[in-house]
Amino acid sequence: MATTFKFGNGNWAVKEDFALAYNDENGNFKPLPFDFTRASTATRVNKDGLIETVPSGKPRIDFTDNTSGHLLLEPSRTNYSIYSEDTSTWSYVEFGSGSAGTITTGKTDMFGGTNAVQIDFPANAENVSIQFGHTSSSISSGSAQTSLYIKLVGSATPDKIIQLRTGSDAENTTISGDSFVRYTKTHTKTSNEAFIIKLRPSEGTSSGGFSIIVCHPQEEVGSYATSYIPTSGSSVTRSAEVADESGNSSVFNDSEGVFYAEIAALADDGTARRITISDGTNSNRIVIAYHTVSNQFLYIIVVGNSVVASNVYTTTDTKDYHKVAVKYKENDFAFWVDGVERHSDSSGSTFPNGTLDQIQFTQGAGGGVYFYGKTKDLRVYDTALSDSELQALTS
Repeated sequence: MATTFKFGNGNWAVKEDFALAYNDENGNFKPLPFDFTRASTATRVNKDGLIETVPSGKPRIDFTDNTSGHLLLEPSRTNYSIYSEDTSTWSYVEFGSGSAGTITTGKTDMFGGTNAVQIDFPANAENVSIQFGHTSSSISSGSAQTSLYIKLVGSATPDKIIQLRTGSDAENTTISGDSFVRYTKTHTKTSNEAFIIKLRPSEGTSSGGFSIIVCHPQEEVGSYATSYIPTSGSSVTRSAEVADESGNSSVFNDSEGVFYAEIAALADDGTARRITISDGTNSNRIVIAYHTVSNQFLYIIVVGNSVVASNVYTTTDTKDYHKVAVKYKENDFAFWVDGVERHSDSSGSTFPNGTLDQIQFTQGAGGGVYFYGKTKDLRVYDTALSDSELQALTS
């Protein structure tokens, strides 16, 4: 067997407008770049655990929560917390009877810069508001995601509870440890009040007498939080990302093979998200996808505009990484997830010679059904692997 298409698995090469896949069978390296677009800058977490800005048009290999990295593809989002990098505008307001606390700027942030602040809550703090430079937001209704990086000052400090709040919608958040953690919450907006931190012991938050360091607040519209978008006085939008049209007809065996991916979803949000081998149309394609049903994987094989094999598999959480493989061969189709065959089909033809010629992080034709998620590994084999090989591959 030969792996005729490889992408990721810890081997990454990116430049403006391209992410490099390759074919290295017989020791002969052949580049197979994905066309990539994103009409704005974006951020990623690098190998050192720091946030860094990635230029417009350059794919992001992100190392959040893993050491091997993943291609991160996200939809367009806007940060409406307009002073996220201008900490001089942030304020500490004590509405209750307690003593006034302090904000100290110039602390080290997640970029390695000095746009974090230390917030010192006095022992008798009561009804404290930490405002990020503005009191009103452009988001006044619907679902909004709030997020920011927080750490406790002092490694021996026990866990503390604060509120992440937008208007009357508040949620208590437990802060642990002296390393930055990104805390995210979903809020239902009923007014245009901006995202703030609250310390209000009467509502179950911690009493004062402790300090935290905070940086990079974000408020965005959507059902899940996305990567950080810096702002300095106005809202900023990160454009959507698309990666498509890698490969050629010599890479794919039309009569048999295996399509493999190790992927994690950004959210279980009820949208279809697809990675596809095709001829550039929807008439001939092999699809690995997140289904519109909660926590379901979907595979589809379409030949000559007819579905020859398809099925779904429900897992515990698509936001975790899973290893998924589709085997195709005449009268021999199978779907493997995490070391177990989840579906098989013993009837159906495969593709005419010279049909398949590209991989896309979308459906086969016309864009749409974009894959937004994290991809650690993507491969194509030019033979239909045995059950023991598929079990080993996806375990």
